[in-house]
Amino acid sequence: MNIKFSEDVIPLSDLKVNPGKVVNQVKETHRPVLLTSRGRGVAVVQDLDDYEKNQEELAFMKAVAQGLMDVKNGRVMELAEVKAKLGIG
Repeated sequence: MNIKFSEDVIPLSDLKVNPGKVVNQVKETHRPVLLTSRGRGVAVVQDLDDYEKNQEELAFMKAVAQGLMDVKNGRVMELAEVKAKLGIG
């Protein structure tokens, strides 16, 4: 996802004047919009579906990283142990 600074960085006052335009923009472009106040970033507006997808991907990546660290540190179980623990033997 590439931010287009000419389109995706807007003053907070623009959001106050026309919030529908900003919401439609993030829905159509699938890019977040950075809101600024006095030239500094203060918030991000993002499409809800895109946000939820990003959160799911982040949780998955964290789980993979944790799994890799577990293997590296010898915290592993045999398949039969896992099945027994889950009651699906």
